[in-house]
Order: sequence, then structure tokens, then C-alpha cells
Amino acid sequence: MTTQIYILQSKIHRAIVTNSEIDYEGSIFIDENILKEAEILPYQKVEIYNINNGERFATYAVPVKIIGEFCINGAAARKVQKGDRIIICAYGIVERQSAIGHTPKVLLVQEKNTNYLIK
Repeated sequence: MTTQIYILQSKIHRAIVTNSEIDYEGSIFIDENILKEAEILPYQKVEIYNINNGERFATYAVPVKIIGEFCINGAAARKVQKGDRIIICAYGIVERQSAIGHTPKVLLVQEKNTNYLIK
């Protein structure tokens, strides 16, 4: 029997929420350069963890051309405030054997979302 598991593919750690738009249909807008560096695809499902208040929710990532942008949209906008620090996690499904030795891509966001370290 082949077992498949969810595994952390990549993580954007300690990004600062730059805006929230309650009236937008949904999603999180993310600086397209950071999204690409994190190897998260446009419209891929992501989990958001709010460091400031403990809220956790799922949405999908939308690339934008605004440097340092992390804007939470739609109903999820009620779970954050501008200036909150968040963690964005993308997971994948792999066969258990493929997961052995896997290391996720981790971006540690710094300095107003304009710099990051790759771990």
C-alpha cells in the first residue's frame, strides 16, 4: 500500500500585513518576487497563521507587483490588522517515501517585507 501525506513545501515567516480589504472576494496578495522565491504558485492554497492574535485560516495566494505587499482579502480580513506578523505555509501531498529527507523552503522576512533570508 502506498501512503500519501501532507508535508510543508514552503513557508514565508514573519511577514508584516500591509493591508486588508474586507470587500475583495478573497485571497492574500503577495509580492510576486517573494511568492516566486518561496516557490508558491499563483492561486495555490496556503495556510495563514497570525503571530499577533493566534488566528489561523486558509486562502489562496495571488501575486501582485507591489514590493513587500501582504494584503489579506475578503472575510479573512477580519482575522488580521495592518502591522500584524503572519506566517504563510504551503503544503503538498507526496508519497511517504518521497517525504523522507525533505527540507521545506523557508523565507525569513525582514525589514518591512523588502528583505528576506532563505533558510
